[in-house]
Amino acid sequence: MKVDSSIVFLYYRDLPRALAFYQDVLGLQLEIDQGWCKILRMTPTASVGLVDETRGSLKTAEDKPVMLTLVVEDVDAWYTKVKEAGADVIRPPQLMEEISVYGFFLRDPEGYTLEIQKFV
Repeated sequence: MKVDSSIVFLYYRDLPRALAFYQDVLGLQLEIDQGWCKILRMTPTASVGLVDETRGSLKTAEDKPVMLTLVVEDVDAWYTKVKEAGADVIRPPQLMEEISVYGFFLRDPEGYTLEIQKFV
């Protein structure tokens, strides 16, 4: 048995706003549009699904104990891109020597934390 791909599903009160963030700010492409669920491709085998909480299996919560990490080659270019788009950056890029990671954190429109990083 093997896993062919993966999808992380995140739940939203305002699906159009979330979709605009993932498409316009992060540049992800819509792969499957199921109406109340939008699946965007991150890599050839990984996607993120944005779900309207009124239709999905789960509901949104104020506390978002989930972090979506995107591993990229040029962290600084991503930082410039999201800053220019007005994203809510939590912390600018920095080296986390203990774990050999260089990256930064931001929040999406409904409070999910995203990390943009590379391993060094």
